[in-house]
Amino acid sequence: MNEKKSKKKGMNTRDVALCGVMIAVTAAMTLLVRIPVAPTRGYLNLGDAMVFFSALSLGSKIGGISGGVGSAIADILGGYAYFAPITLVVKGVEGLVAGLVAKKGTFIVMLAGTIAGGAVMIGGYFIAETLMYGVGPALVEIPANIIQIVGGLVIAIPLTYAVRKAYPRIRKV
Repeated sequence: MNEKKSKKKGMNTRDVALCGVMIAVTAAMTLLVRIPVAPTRGYLNLGDAMVFFSALSLGSKIGGISGGVGSAIADILGGYAYFAPITLVVKGVEGLVAGLVAKKGTFIVMLAGTIAGGAVMIGGYFIAETLMYGVGPALVEIPANIIQIVGGLVIAIPLTYAVRKAYPRIRKV
């Protein structure tokens, strides 16, 4: 197997370091602002901005890992440990999907990626919350999740452009 193929299968040292940083930043942004949503005991936060930013700037693999792990860590540290396994999966798939869809990196494609990732988040949490609390409370959280997604893309897309301009070598997608 040649060296080029083996690099694509795993993560290199730079990717591991970037992933670690984005896990920490995602957890911090998720914990920074937390607005409770009473019916499901969930909370509105800024973490999606970093899930989307990592996916758009660093690719689907780092977006998926840092989105899932960083958000789950925030749940654990913030007193929502019972939700951490759900968050790990939902936010991980959100970041993965956003990065896969936004692979080309144009504004429209990044917008589509964040919307697709956001749809995964809304659907994933809706299913989990319906099983935990029933359809009514799960429906109440959808508007808060939409606000979270819109806020996330409003922050992530310009931030992605700024980082690409300042650090062109970091561009992954």
